[in-house]
Amino acid sequence: MRIGLVSFHAFLKPGGVKTHILGLHKELKKRKVYSKIIAPRRSWEENYGRDVILLGTSFPVTFGGSVSDFGIHFNPLAIESTLRREKFNVLHFHNFGFPSSFQILERSRSLNILTFHSNIKGSQLLKTFPVLFDILKKIIDWKIDGIIGVAPLSIKFFEDYKGPKIVIPNGIDLEIFNPNAPKVKKFLDSKINIIFVGRIDERKGLIYLLQAYRILEKKHKNLRLIIIGDGELRKECENFVKKNNLKEVHFEGMKSSKEVASYCTASDIFCAPSIYGESFGIVILEGMAVGLPVVGFANQGYKELLRGTKGEKFLAKSRDYKGLAQKLEILIRDRNLREEMRDWGLKAVQKYSWSNLTDQVLDFYKLCQKEKQKRPKQPFSFNKSFNKALDKVDEILQKDILDWLE
Repeated sequence: MRIGLVSFHAFLKPGGVKTHILGLHKELKKRKVYSKIIAPRRSWEENYGRDVILLGTSFPVTFGGSVSDFGIHFNPLAIESTLRREKFNVLHFHNFGFPSSFQILERSRSLNILTFHSNIKGSQLLKTFPVLFDILKKIIDWKIDGIIGVAPLSIKFFEDYKGPKIVIPNGIDLEIFNPNAPKVKKFLDSKINIIFVGRIDERKGLIYLLQAYRILEKKHKNLRLIIIGDGELRKECENFVKKNNLKEVHFEGMKSSKEVASYCTASDIFCAPSIYGESFGIVILEGMAVGLPVVGFANQGYKELLRGTKGEKFLAKSRDYKGLAQKLEILIRDRNLREEMRDWGLKAVQKYSWSNLTDQVLDFYKLCQKEKQKRPKQPFSFNKSFNKALDKVDEILQKDILDWLE
């Protein structure tokens, strides 16, 4: 079997989809299954080795409080050449974007699988331009042979889809994220370390954690906040720290997965204050896997992941920084509870190992291949609504792309 893992997102910066694809690719390689990653290029300096095919161009686009990708293939012949050379049996798309994903899909002669990592109904873009819902459904009916959602909410949108559907959650690389990862020594002292990992943008909610930390710092003199990541709101957050004279807040910048694990094992509490748009919560799994109790906001993805578990009681109402501070303080005050949540998390995270999840993915490929023969081919054609939608999307993309080119 020859598998192509197609990323709609650029690989230049960290992200949950990138982590997922790399984890699946790594496990496939372990099993001697031929696997290549196809990702768009955002910088001419990018080079990820022989297993990553850089195909197409990605432009960063700010929308709905976060940064996403607008991908396009300026040279369609490169798609033809790549697919002809690689002879993939399966093309596994991870999220879907116009026009880049469509350009590959329309040339595919493989089994086409689509994993949605996003909360589709919560998409700010699709809420603004609902006509895109219909277009996306038409494309999926036309040429997608099976749909995977990383959480139930990811596939609710596709209730009318007649092909195979399944929920297979995000995976965690337990070789990297585990309690034995070497600790960052500079933070090993008597202080209680709270760690944040993620993009510093509106959606990831760092500003609310800083507001909670401001409350906690007045009560507890032994706290430290470690911030891993970068983004367009970093300066704003740094200014908040300076203006409020917050002590022991450390902006460490972007780090590799191994470095993140080392910062986590030097910490005591993991905080994930994302306010919306999370379909799953892989960052929560990473915190659990290194042995940290996790506190966060009750966005839809985090609630779905932790529903019915011990971790559920440590989710505060979204944007409620006072509630977040209260959840954090419970763990700050109770070391035994931190140990209890550590033990629970280490046990609970085992079912998300890539060894387990890759079995499910490969079994789903086989099911979709069998079902493909039974499904009638659906026609697809460009129409007025399609062109109208692209015109509207172009209005918000054009400025971002021109700014990027400058």
